[in-house]
Amino acid sequence: MANVGFLSALLLVAFLVAGGVRAQDHQGIGVYELRSGYFTAQFTNYGATMLSLVLPDKNGKLEDVVLGFDSLESYKNDTTYFGSVVGRVANRIGGARFTLNGTVYKLVANDGNNTLHGGSKGFADVIWRVRSYDTESHVTFSYNSFDGEEGFPGDLSVSVTYLLIGTNKLGVKLEAKALDKSTPVNLALHTYWNLAGQNSGNILSHEIQLFASKITPVDSALIPTGEIRDIQRSPYDFLEPHTIGSQINKVPGGYDINYVLDDKGTEHLKKVAIVQDNHSGRKLELWSNQPGVQFYTSNQIDRVAGKGGFVYTKYAGLCLETQGFPDAVNHPNFPSQIVNPGQHYESVMVFRFTAH
Repeated sequence: MANVGFLSALLLVAFLVAGGVRAQDHQGIGVYELRSGYFTAQFTNYGATMLSLVLPDKNGKLEDVVLGFDSLESYKNDTTYFGSVVGRVANRIGGARFTLNGTVYKLVANDGNNTLHGGSKGFADVIWRVRSYDTESHVTFSYNSFDGEEGFPGDLSVSVTYLLIGTNKLGVKLEAKALDKSTPVNLALHTYWNLAGQNSGNILSHEIQLFASKITPVDSALIPTGEIRDIQRSPYDFLEPHTIGSQINKVPGGYDINYVLDDKGTEHLKKVAIVQDNHSGRKLELWSNQPGVQFYTSNQIDRVAGKGGFVYTKYAGLCLETQGFPDAVNHPNFPSQIVNPGQHYESVMVFRFTAH
């Protein structure tokens, strides 16, 4: 446990020094730890970001399974969105524009001609307020997005709650309320996972099962074409579990695609994915109430200096970003992501971690 305490102290000192704030100053930037036995997670209100998740392997060895940095400055200069909550609209909006109720909204283009993860200063790059915190239970961050921020219409009240459930589950609730205008909302958690440990190399030997039989194909700029395509018996098919690396060479650049989730699971939550690292024995199971999940294998990571000086390279981690479909504002056949005044948006993720 000493390593966990050292990481906590190191991050807290780095963040507070870089931010020039006091630990008790909730308008500043701090580190907030949730702990249940050997299960330890850390978050910051900068970008409502998940900093770390420390778990035992099948032999009881503790490892951090979340990619990230040791200092606030690195998160401020980050282009990978390590662990952050992205919005107002996650993923891409084609042409950095959309039409809503007869009005054309022009957004900030930060990915070629397109908008990615909310624009040049999306929710990943703002300081959230700490609304509620209990180290044995939860932390809730909130943010008030203003009318016209990055081009999006209307004032929007947003919150994210990270919640410990029992001794091995983490719940994530992303909420938003449109206050005065209709607006698109699609929030996502952009955590990069490596169940062998964040400093262990690539995730190609991880075994994954995705409960999705369709994808939304994209063009060369990664903008959906509008098609919903069956993927069974293709290199995108993970309906039966197999290793990520088994067919990745048949997918140009690696996996970075929205999967259309099959309606399997409980009454309220769909089973999204099961990921297992056989070496450590760690397993991640994910449920959500969202229609899609972006499966991304960190194809764009290129010698990024991470925690403890470890250098992340291509395929260093995997993202499972439950979400509404990308560019839904420009595809009427996709499930709508428009939230009208007074309506409540809620996106839920539940992670369960085991090791055998």
